[in-house]
Amino acid sequence: MRLVLAVVLSLFCCHALADVDLVKVDKSKRRLYLYDSGTVVREYRIALGKNPHGPKRQQGDQRTPEGHYYLDEVITDSQYYKAFHISYPNQDDQQQALQRGVDPGGDIMIHGIKNDEHRPPAFVQSFDWTNGCIALTNQEMDELIELVKEGTRIEIEW
Repeated sequence: MRLVLAVVLSLFCCHALADVDLVKVDKSKRRLYLYDSGTVVREYRIALGKNPHGPKRQQGDQRTPEGHYYLDEVITDSQYYKAFHISYPNQDDQQQALQRGVDPGGDIMIHGIKNDEHRPPAFVQSFDWTNGCIALTNQEMDELIELVKEGTRIEIEW
């Protein structure tokens, strides 16, 4: 009986999580949240760019962007375990960069650990190490890709 109940509950939980409609990143808390109809259904500890305070202003500044974007493509062949591309730069980012005469940069993603990394994931995730991306452990990256569909909104804020 317990096994049947466990299976039913797991099916219910998985169904509920399949409806993630928003991803939110709180850079100041180093947290990524998955939402389903306004309710947080998952929370992850993240690592950010090496210079995390403030929004991304230009290519090479090692900052993680702030703003409203979309998760537009899953990438399974990269220098990281797996990745979910973020639609940075948006129109606002492009306009601000144009006004300053700089390149806004690009290739911002949520990704797993670097392929050649051999240190424990808990250690790697204990500091900001990316060039402006958002990093999860590989196991968390698999879960994110399973739960979040391409085209889902992502809001990144300090």
